Amino acid sequence: QVQLVESGGGLVQAGGSLRLSCAASGRTFSSYRMSWFRQAPGKERQFVAVIRWSAGNTYYGDSVKGRFTISRDNAKSTMYLQMNSLKPEDTAVYYCAAGVDSAYFYARPDKYNYWGQGTQVTVSS
Repeated sequence: QVQLVESGGGLVQAGGSLRLSCAASGRTFSSYRMSWFRQAPGKERQFVAVIRWSAGNTYYGDSVKGRFTISRDNAKSTMYLQMNSLKPEDTAVYYCAAGVDSAYFYARPDKYNYWGQGTQVTVSS
């Protein structure tokens, strides 16, 4: 049973920083890619960033490039999202997701098999 558990969300002022964590368990993830998505009220789930677990390649959504950094700790089976220069429009529930590794379609939520429960990030202006 694969489990993904997010933590690290909270309330922060615009311009501030937060680091999200996603602890993964239940299998080895060397053949997986893991991503962060977010969903604001009334909006579709949006791709934020992905990391291919084995190779370490990373890709970002346009709205977060240069501000967010995705990383992973193999020994801890944990993925991170360092979020800097936060803006009110970053307010959303952030989800981590895991799917079979591929260089394609990483921004599509339907390409992921496992999801965490989400963690709320609120950025005040």
